[in-house]
Amino acid sequence: MSKTFISLPEPLSVKEAREMFLRQLNDDHFPCAVFVVSGDNLRGILSTRALLQASDDNQPVAQLMTSTLFHVSPDDTRDVAAELIEKHRLTLLPVIENGKLIGCLNEKEIDKLLADEITEDAQLQGATLPLEKPYLEISPVTLWKKRAVWLLLLFIAEAYTSTVIQHFEEALESAIALAFFIPLLIGTGGNSGTQITSTLVRAMALGEVGLRDLGRILRKEMSTAMLVAITLGAAGCLRAWIMGIGPEITFIVSLTLVCVTIWSAIVSSVIPLVIKRVGIDPAVVSAPFIATLIDGTGLIIYFKIAQHFLGLN
Repeated sequence: MSKTFISLPEPLSVKEAREMFLRQLNDDHFPCAVFVVSGDNLRGILSTRALLQASDDNQPVAQLMTSTLFHVSPDDTRDVAAELIEKHRLTLLPVIENGKLIGCLNEKEIDKLLADEITEDAQLQGATLPLEKPYLEISPVTLWKKRAVWLLLLFIAEAYTSTVIQHFEEALESAIALAFFIPLLIGTGGNSGTQITSTLVRAMALGEVGLRDLGRILRKEMSTAMLVAITLGAAGCLRAWIMGIGPEITFIVSLTLVCVTIWSAIVSSVIPLVIKRVGIDPAVVSAPFIATLIDGTGLIIYFKIAQHFLGLN
């Protein structure tokens, strides 16, 4: 926060406030608004334009100020401040401690805060812990520490895909052609989920959507997923035909592409909203995490469909 700001006593008239404003003004920064105070207590925020354009010099500044205030405390996290700023489009945010004005976030601090927040979300979405320094100043050992934790977690989560394949070993032995399409299917589901999660997490950060919008989000993503699924299903048919695969396996692969795409849309839409609801930054629902989750569940869907249509136990 900045401790450099302009404050005006509440009892001042417009003429007196202008004179005091000009005395406090410096060449480094021309504020868009100033604080109106009573002692150390914040009473309101006054637009600089309103102050300079007021026609009645004797009018009290209290009549021009906005008394509905949004504020943060020194102990609030960057996430809290960023959400408040983005939701209400603030250009000046007071910092209050024990009812007293002790600082503010002006345009410069707000720009820096929002940039840091976007950077942190991007790094979390990429499955790495946030960097505290510029990239070129970070040592390889530090990068290892930041990345290894997530990679180990993803390694453990990804390990269950081999368990799924082992469980359906009989189905693979009966129709070895099923194995040809495993990378295609799990890659498609993960890619689809990554697209949705990235878009949704950013929309949540901007305050555009919340858990209350879950129904609308699901309807939108399910409709989109159906169109995508039909497209991918047709692409799957074409790929199987090029490979010379029989019609039965071709149908199984195409149907699985449709089911996995729709399942991916449901998972990727719900998880970030639920995570946010329980007080966790939705950015931690990284793209690799979603892809890993869909990989395993997508394989189960694939083999279950194969077992049904191939008559396997």
